[in-house]
Amino acid sequence: MGATAVVAPFGRLVAQEASGPGEQRTKDRLIGEYLGRWICLLPTKLGGGAHAYDMATGKSLAWISYWNYGDDCPISHHLAAFPSPDPYKGFEFINSNQGGKNLLMWGIPTPVTEPGEGFKIYRVKYDGQQMGVVEDVSKTTGLGLGVHTTIAPDAESYAVADGQKDVLAVFDRATSEVLAAYFFDWEGRDKALKGTWVGGGTMTIKRIYPDPETKKFDLEGTKGIKMDWEMPPGGELQVEEGKIPGARLANAVGCDGVVFDPRGRWAVASIRLLGLSVVLDRRNEYEPVAALHTPKGSQLHYDVLPAGEDTWRVAMDRVLSPAHEAGFSPSGEDYVAMNNLRQNNVAVVDARDADPRRWEIKTHIEHPMWSGRVPIPFHVAFNPDGTKMFVVIWDEKPRPSHLMIVDARTWRPITLIKDIGPDVQPSAVTYDGKYVFTPFSGFQRLASGICVTDAVTNEHVGYLPSPGGHHDCVVVPRTIEELRISRCTTI
Repeated sequence: MGATAVVAPFGRLVAQEASGPGEQRTKDRLIGEYLGRWICLLPTKLGGGAHAYDMATGKSLAWISYWNYGDDCPISHHLAAFPSPDPYKGFEFINSNQGGKNLLMWGIPTPVTEPGEGFKIYRVKYDGQQMGVVEDVSKTTGLGLGVHTTIAPDAESYAVADGQKDVLAVFDRATSEVLAAYFFDWEGRDKALKGTWVGGGTMTIKRIYPDPETKKFDLEGTKGIKMDWEMPPGGELQVEEGKIPGARLANAVGCDGVVFDPRGRWAVASIRLLGLSVVLDRRNEYEPVAALHTPKGSQLHYDVLPAGEDTWRVAMDRVLSPAHEAGFSPSGEDYVAMNNLRQNNVAVVDARDADPRRWEIKTHIEHPMWSGRVPIPFHVAFNPDGTKMFVVIWDEKPRPSHLMIVDARTWRPITLIKDIGPDVQPSAVTYDGKYVFTPFSGFQRLASGICVTDAVTNEHVGYLPSPGGHHDCVVVPRTIEELRISRCTTI
């Protein structure tokens, strides 16, 4: 099953159709074994908060609701935890929240027509007994960003991005100072919405600054949104099909996440609608230096050219396929990107060269189930030694999603754990390499839970209760080394 990676002339890896080990079905049973002293942190999406789940006992150590803090539309989206020597005594995390009409995108009956604005970034601390909001970073800085949240490999800063606003920002942990912020915008050659992206065009990247008087940006709440709600998983083509309303749809690129190279120098912004990975140089104020278009058969590198003060442009002749989630292996020597919809495959990029403009495609992992628009390869995680990659295979409601385990030395699929549950979200691997925790949210109203997989034997173990519609999953790291395989390097 899936794809094998074979050596072509000159040592380059290429994808082939594989017929490896078979699939396995999930075991519909409650976990009865000891999983270790791990705290699993999960946001509750429409529940408006987060839970800290003790995997050793099955208890929630603590939980928080952002409604208590005056947030009238807290859509608790993604989170990342800073290292703590003993998470049971306390830890700190960053939780991005959406708001506005993201409340209405799930098809759940509601009398609400004008939701609260939301778009908060909360810095939260657990003190060993309870959680509390330490800071509303969006209020401090004026940047209301609601999607992927990642922590830099030195744990001294963190990034948050937002695909409705096409803005990313990097914040200093100690002071909340904005170290860098960028706005992305698109001008397609084809002015008809259907061809706006696939027909090519130019993306402008502009460094943005706070107001010199207020020292704040003016992007709180729904200010700056191009589309009324975010593109759902597998929803990039909904924009060109006119299924998502918004004031500046034709200028959207979908910049909704940043991943960090564990080696320290690079960060990469994920640009969904363009299937593009923009490499940022952390040693030079996060200046953009490279742009990689990762679909199979595409031109990999597009030039990032200066276009005036604090401005760069990337001209693309065509867009072969959107892409979404991405990440680095624990060594940083491999970068993976999930191509979606027009192509469904996992691009594996050799990132060993010191210059990202010379990174090369190793292979594209493919699978027979990726023959149509959905299901899609989605979130990604690695085990600590980097020998295995865990790829969520997402499908539309009410169909269940799956988990693919890949040998990250050969890039051959090992097994496919089928039918985990509806709307599977990011996995987290325990830092001893024994277990994979994979929540499924049930699209905020169907079945939900946490799937547990044995990361050594590659077998599904069972389920844990997860009533919160959880939309992310992070095992709180204890060290910098553990952070680098946490919500730092992958989304």
